[in-house]
Amino acid sequence: MKHSFGTIIQIGDILVSEDVVCEFFACDYQVCKGACCIEGDSGAPLQESEIEEIERAWDAFSPHLPEKGRQAALESGFFEVDRDSDLVTPLVKGSSECAYARRGDDGGWRCVIEECHLRGECAFRKPISCSLYPIRVTPLTGGGKALNLHRWDICRSAFENGRKTNTRVYEFLEEPLKRAYGKDFYEALCAAAKHVLEEKR
Repeated sequence: MKHSFGTIIQIGDILVSEDVVCEFFACDYQVCKGACCIEGDSGAPLQESEIEEIERAWDAFSPHLPEKGRQAALESGFFEVDRDSDLVTPLVKGSSECAYARRGDDGGWRCVIEECHLRGECAFRKPISCSLYPIRVTPLTGGGKALNLHRWDICRSAFENGRKTNTRVYEFLEEPLKRAYGKDFYEALCAAAKHVLEEKR
């Protein structure tokens, strides 16, 4: 499927923009220090089911939260509704800091929920929207989804790092894409990506 603004890859009811397979991206934490956890106009997008997961995992990860983050989450009920009426993670009052983030010994920011998951202390991982970044998912009429590339200045080093390491967005996000949409979807995306990239040579 082609439009004036580029090729759209359709896999089932999911539409994937050309940028997802053509652009380069690889997180460069040593440069950004997890700035995505503390920047932005609102928290990370949440699915309704994730709110219940956060509540179930609360006792496991909340002791590791900074006090201001713990209070923000308790006061908000584990989520907020932003100005676009989307469910998002709560922010520390008066800041852009995600309530579920903490500053590490290296001065960088990390998701406390993800850290607990990696230690085997809770089943839930960080919100899938965080794992899929820089892809942003938009619901479509009829139940489908659109996967588009989001460009954020704080991730400039990640786009540069992707070019250095020859890593495309969809390649960097292999694990979360499989987790969100399944192995078959990812294999179909790889096949489509190969075709699109060959056409552009």
